[in-house]
Amino acid sequence: MHIPASMLNGAVCPVTIAVGGAGVALTALRACKSKEKPSSSRFAAVTALIFALQMLNYPVQNGTSGHLVGAVLAVSLLGIPFAILSMSVILAVQALFFGDGGINAIGANIINMALIGAGLAGWSLRRLTEKGFNEKMALVLVSVSSVITAAAACAIEVSWSGAAAFNKIMPAMLSVHALIGIGEAVLTVTIAYALKSFGRFWRENETSVALGSAALAVLAAGLSPFTSSFPDGLEWVAGKFSFAQFKNLEMPAVFADYQAAFIPNAGLATIAAALTGIGIVFGISFLAGKLLNKRGVRAHVDF
Repeated sequence: MHIPASMLNGAVCPVTIAVGGAGVALTALRACKSKEKPSSSRFAAVTALIFALQMLNYPVQNGTSGHLVGAVLAVSLLGIPFAILSMSVILAVQALFFGDGGINAIGANIINMALIGAGLAGWSLRRLTEKGFNEKMALVLVSVSSVITAAAACAIEVSWSGAAAFNKIMPAMLSVHALIGIGEAVLTVTIAYALKSFGRFWRENETSVALGSAALAVLAAGLSPFTSSFPDGLEWVAGKFSFAQFKNLEMPAVFADYQAAFIPNAGLATIAAALTGIGIVFGISFLAGKLLNKRGVRAHVDF
């Protein structure tokens, strides 16, 4: 669902960058003032895990693939403000180092996958659980709706830029991402409860969830060469309707297409890029977590 820079044009870029930047800044202030915070190691490990899992595309239908967005998973493990910041770190690293998303489109991607995917979805999850809704069912419903809502926002932004007609791409985006949303729900519930169960087993949730997340991230990196080569939902819709392409700011990616170009073997090049990305995301998130933990107390974060 990452929008590349070539799909956006005109006022949509500065507007979405301004809105996305303001949203992240306000979220950071909220996270600083929060009394309950995940530890810096947990924040970093969960963020690195979601980055790694986003590399694993799975086939959906008609030559289309999907991957975990991870916003609701982040909410379940980190809480709402830290989940928004987690997704923002991932999107920034993907755009700057991997050419995934594009600099001009980073605002739109943050709005879609961080502010909507984690913020709005997290609020919905909290409301459902406060009303006594079954936690697993709430996770399923919110995971599916978060993907569909983010896809709708993506369709609005792309049509606003003039890449394609709104009445054509909106139904296509919603239909394919409804299926991807089912995969999102299955993965979110499975991973969230696996990590929480691991945490209860070791009786130290902060440390064990961090260790479990780090281990799963490394495992995902090892599986990255076997990901589906089919285009993701947005790429599939773009190909179907021949989206217009725009010239925007493009930065050379160090690990273009998630490949370490200095390694001749394609599989090993993908694993190396994945591990490097995990390290970058972990390092940035750990430092951010340390800064955000200067105020408040660390506490167990749950639904």
